[in-house]
Amino acid sequence: MPKRRISLTQYLVEQQREHGHLTPPLRLLIEVVARACKRIAISVNKGELGDVLGSTDQSNVQGEIVKKLDLIANEVLIEANVWGGHLAAMASEEMDSIHVVPDRYPQGEYLLLFDPLDGSSNIDVNVSIGTIFSVLRKVGHTRGVSEEDFLQPGRQQAAAGYCVYGPQTTLVLTVGNGVAMFTLDREQGSWVLTQEDIRIPEETKEFAINMSNLRHWAPPMRRYIDECLAGKEGPRGKDFNMRWVASMVADVHRILSRGGIFMYPWDQREPDKPGKLRLLYEANPMAFLVEQAGGMATNGQRRILDLQPTKLHERVSVILGSSQEVRRVTEYHAA
Repeated sequence: MPKRRISLTQYLVEQQREHGHLTPPLRLLIEVVARACKRIAISVNKGELGDVLGSTDQSNVQGEIVKKLDLIANEVLIEANVWGGHLAAMASEEMDSIHVVPDRYPQGEYLLLFDPLDGSSNIDVNVSIGTIFSVLRKVGHTRGVSEEDFLQPGRQQAAAGYCVYGPQTTLVLTVGNGVAMFTLDREQGSWVLTQEDIRIPEETKEFAINMSNLRHWAPPMRRYIDECLAGKEGPRGKDFNMRWVASMVADVHRILSRGGIFMYPWDQREPDKPGKLRLLYEANPMAFLVEQAGGMATNGQRRILDLQPTKLHERVSVILGSSQEVRRVTEYHAA
């Protein structure tokens, strides 16, 4: 008999009925985000034919030049979610402040945060990129919503996930009951469950980091990398491979698939910034996924999901993946 095909909708309904891990509005929200990702995937796949490559003349709140696809993905996610009644507001890496659901629409109980297109430097060279999202419950029952409502520790996320636009278009999701992977069936236009209960191996011989910045890192990070590079003859007694896609989605997807450790550490060129990645749009959702798959995620000192955000676009150092390696790097920082 052919393998039973389970759709994203069926998976979410079963999570709702059998496990009580999500409410009907949250299920609807996830389905809407997944549909939006399908629309983004179409634009990504068209590339030059769709006039979506290249940069705009705009900069985002971080001072980074905005790519055409950044804007397209941002607008797709806003338009898809603003009217459904499941959200109170949205926040995006590409927007200075939050986007509150207009009064003409019902206001829901959830908050959506997203990096609409992670790995923008890879767009024009046809390398994997993705969308990252995080869902929080709105604190309080008043209709009003402010930036402060979004400043919740990552452990309070109701759901998180990402979509990677690569050789296959893949959606990876957690609602707090493990991690599931769905592949887009392009002919049918549907998300099909292809892996469930994903687990990250505790041990690994693979690390992902931008080695060109080695001279700018703190001594504990340089120590760890030096030990990896020393190979079998060094203190670790084994050879390591390095991978770096310059797209967090792609690097984390590889770790969820076969293990590894991803690091984006503090950099002395900007000593007042704790890191480059965004806590709310990147670190928190990825940390939630990694922990749900049995891995670890820290900023070098503390568990990422325990960090209390103080501002919407806060940055953070990120060390995540196979638990034994993350634990080792974190211990080096504590020494």
